[in-house]
Amino acid sequence: MIIKYISFLVGLTWSYSLIKTQSIFSKKTGLIFKIFISKVSWLTFLVAIYYGYKNFSFKATAVGIIVSVVIVHLGFMFLSKFLKSKFSEKQLIFSKNFFEYSLIVWILYYFIY
Repeated sequence: MIIKYISFLVGLTWSYSLIKTQSIFSKKTGLIFKIFISKVSWLTFLVAIYYGYKNFSFKATAVGIIVSVVIVHLGFMFLSKFLKSKFSEKQLIFSKNFFEYSLIVWILYYFIY
């Protein structure tokens, strides 16, 4: 039973972290991310909630949802503070832009080939 609940928490945390990741990207990349990844993540998140509701009590499911959302938000907050302390604003913007354009190229490559 513990393994089922831990897998439920991992599924919720994973899918919500991908949903939260969408807010980091710019509008153009965010649109691509929203179309290809975020829709699946929302579906996974909702299915995980349904799985939790069917296998555990309502209270255990609600606690799992709250815990996973808090973990993701705390993770993003600590990661943001860490990156800001290690890198300059210019380096962070360059890295973000590089990652966004790499994502666009990767998706285009995937659809062309």
